[in-house]
Amino acid sequence: MKKIVIASNNAGKLREIARIIEPMGFEAMPQAAFGVPECPEPHVTFVENCIAKARHAAAHTGLPALADDSGICVDALNGAPGVYSARYAGDPKSDERNNQKLIEALQGQANRRAHYYCVMVYVRYADDPTPIIAEGAWHGEIIDEPRGAGGFGYDPYFLVPAFGQTGAEMSMEDKNQVSHRGRALRTLASMLAGLA
Repeated sequence: MKKIVIASNNAGKLREIARIIEPMGFEAMPQAAFGVPECPEPHVTFVENCIAKARHAAAHTGLPALADDSGICVDALNGAPGVYSARYAGDPKSDERNNQKLIEALQGQANRRAHYYCVMVYVRYADDPTPIIAEGAWHGEIIDEPRGAGGFGYDPYFLVPAFGQTGAEMSMEDKNQVSHRGRALRTLASMLAGLA
């Protein structure tokens, strides 16, 4: 199996990524196993932050790296929280506080449409001039009361009308089929074919 360092410390993301890429012949190694420090994310777009994270992990480990940058974009909030999804309510990171701030921001808003967005970047080495980039989106709406015990982040408040469930109520198999990360990873997988 070909080792790839995953440029994330988010346990939920690590599980989802490993579950999809390991059957393809890649061994997903968390960056924490190499002592890689957090990468600054100063950019206003997901793709710029993702490229920075992939290059950072590859530079610290000498291994190919796969980074994910993702978040939730809410129409009525002009795309917020967007790239700030993980720290929407400030530091330290807190899913509970982020969700509370989101629900408060949406009070009185009729438009509850939102989408999760994910970009994945694979670099062979830190200064790879041709990173492989894939993206995916997952559309739904924000509800006021949480439902479900699975998932992470905003999943308990993210209703997927086609399933009649929130991201936190869906099985991992269903979620991986339709989620932003699942879609981005499948696109990336087809682009990585033959590299393992």
